[in-house]
Amino acid sequence: MSTLRRHRVVVLVAAACAVAAHATIAGAQALRTPDSKGYANVNGVDLYYEVHGDGPPLVMLHGGVIPGEMFGAPLADMAKTHRVIAPHAQGHGLSKDTSRPWSHEAFADDVAALLGRLGIKKASVMGYSSGGAVALQTAIRHPDLVDKLVIISTPFRPDGYYPEGLQAFAEMPAAAPKLAASVSNSPLAALYPSVNWESMFRKTGELANRSRGSDWSASVAGIKAPTLLVFADADAIRPEHIAEFYKLLGGGQRDAGLDGSLRPASRLAVIPNTTHYNILGAPSVTLFATEFLKSQ
Repeated sequence: MSTLRRHRVVVLVAAACAVAAHATIAGAQALRTPDSKGYANVNGVDLYYEVHGDGPPLVMLHGGVIPGEMFGAPLADMAKTHRVIAPHAQGHGLSKDTSRPWSHEAFADDVAALLGRLGIKKASVMGYSSGGAVALQTAIRHPDLVDKLVIISTPFRPDGYYPEGLQAFAEMPAAAPKLAASVSNSPLAALYPSVNWESMFRKTGELANRSRGSDWSASVAGIKAPTLLVFADADAIRPEHIAEFYKLLGGGQRDAGLDGSLRPASRLAVIPNTTHYNILGAPSVTLFATEFLKSQ
């Protein structure tokens, strides 16, 4: 990999981390002390989780590298109407890492096991970016556990990303030392002091690269849980892929009729003036999610 291209990856990912770190710190001001928190040993992993609020259970799953952007203001909003279960994925945030390879499927099994430990028989699941992939796999692998899904800025197949995004993932393992250095002295590192940032970036890239040949089309088409898809209008996901995703869930097949009675159970929202990296800062995301989750 050329020095120029590696520098581009470092700048791209570091900038995304900076945006998320800012959202983490700002959002933390809106986030109250959890009603409960702790570690649960699930599938050999010491998984950290918090519980906020009261109401129907909702699992919120963060994106890659950084839990904070999902667990600031968005979590505080959703906890007004739901009992939010907010786990940190293996090796992320305050959860411990192990030698077990990272995969969206394994992380989904961890979510299912955590719900079992908490005595929750069914919950809605809301995930952002790679957390959206974990949410999809939770619905695919553990359908009886999932009430509704909210998938934010997530493809169902790797080629849903623009080529430059795929290239950034491909180069991330080699760039891991520089990426780690870019965040090692940041407020983000202070928030999660036990994270091995070089390992984090390397494993994140390896996870994305192992998934390159995957295609969840058939499995997504079989999801029974009503699903809300949320994307930015300038997302990292191609618009053609977004439309294909919605069609797999039964959308975009025909006119819904004058009274809307022929519309599918799943929904699609595109948030204006947002990107993959700042979409969670848009109040409309949690507004749409709240309305969708309370609908019949």
